[in-house]
Amino acid sequence: MSSVERMFTILSVAELTAYIRDVLERDPVLGSVWVSGEAANVVRSTAGHVYFSLRDATSQIKCVLFRSYARQQLYIPANGDAVLAHGNVSVYEAAGAYQLYVDEVQPLGDGRLRLAFQQLCQKLEREGLFDETRKRPLPRRPRCIGVITSPTGAVWHDIQTVLRRRYPLAHLLLAPAQVQGEEAPASVIAALEELNRDGRADVIIIARGGGSLEDLWCFNSEPLARAVFASHIPVISAIGHETDVTLCDLVADCRAPTPSAAAEMVAPDIRELMSDLVKLGSRLTAAVGARVQDERDRLDRRLSRLEHTSPRRRIGQERLRLDGLEGRLWRQISRKVQEERQRVSALGRQVHLLHPQGPLERGYALVTDRVTGRRLRAARDLVVGQDLLLEFIDGAAATRVTELDLTRTRGAENG
Repeated sequence: MSSVERMFTILSVAELTAYIRDVLERDPVLGSVWVSGEAANVVRSTAGHVYFSLRDATSQIKCVLFRSYARQQLYIPANGDAVLAHGNVSVYEAAGAYQLYVDEVQPLGDGRLRLAFQQLCQKLEREGLFDETRKRPLPRRPRCIGVITSPTGAVWHDIQTVLRRRYPLAHLLLAPAQVQGEEAPASVIAALEELNRDGRADVIIIARGGGSLEDLWCFNSEPLARAVFASHIPVISAIGHETDVTLCDLVADCRAPTPSAAAEMVAPDIRELMSDLVKLGSRLTAAVGARVQDERDRLDRRLSRLEHTSPRRRIGQERLRLDGLEGRLWRQISRKVQEERQRVSALGRQVHLLHPQGPLERGYALVTDRVTGRRLRAARDLVVGQDLLLEFIDGAAATRVTELDLTRTRGAENG
């Protein structure tokens, strides 16, 4: 080996890159490390891998979240998000660059709260707490309205003002509670349970004014969401502003964009009720008048029908009907007698024609064998020496056959 080779170790680019990769992957810190920074250059490939960079004020590192890990994430970073990424540092040999191979990524700051909110939403939705079919309608004209809010805040004053103007007939029942801080969920739950035990309220408003995500976070409490779900009195949730959405809003029977809007939703406007009463009175008067007229018309029709169905009128009609039936009966009898007379006359003529004396009257005679008494109709029935009896219309004569001539008969048969 030359002196130069002893002084230097010569490696190819691939060998050097592989050596660096081995060094990095054997390092206990770099093998499992959390890195915080701002996400940039976020790209999702068609294969499902997510490529991005984490950077701070002075440095950046390339990151890759392979598809198998990306599918397991509830959160995928967007450009500008403050994130916390876990993985191991290694070398991408084809580019000769080190990068972080990410297996888990989480948002930082508000992002962590939003991720927790998203996870809890998914859990409660699977259990059916957000199901629209179980949500109850609000009473149209509640007699008593329960309000859960801070007794010293502007929300309680606003709700009273709106309801005093819109619907002074309702009684307001305040259940004071803390609406911010760690103790707020338990305080709101206690107030809600107290109103349910009391039983006077027809509907309950849970209200709080606007604030940051952290200020409203107590209304994302899972125990509070379950308490709202368990309430046997309908609940209106009015937390923060219209853009703020909490678990309490999602579980409640109805969500109002603001506390003042909740007060307007929970009760009708008394001026509209008065107008409706006037309209109902007019409709009632018109309906009564129409009903009276209908009954009068119905009575007139019944009187007319009674006249048409009176016994006297019915007897007269039946007499006319009987007269008509009697005339029809006599006409039918006369026609039947005439028909029978004609039939008897025709039968008499037939009997006369068929009577044995008929041919005798026309000059014919009946020939009978005197020995057997048999009627003879043709010459071929005769024999020479046969004794015959000839019957005429006015008497009879005895004779004997002395000679037969059958030629005329054969000629007639052959003719």
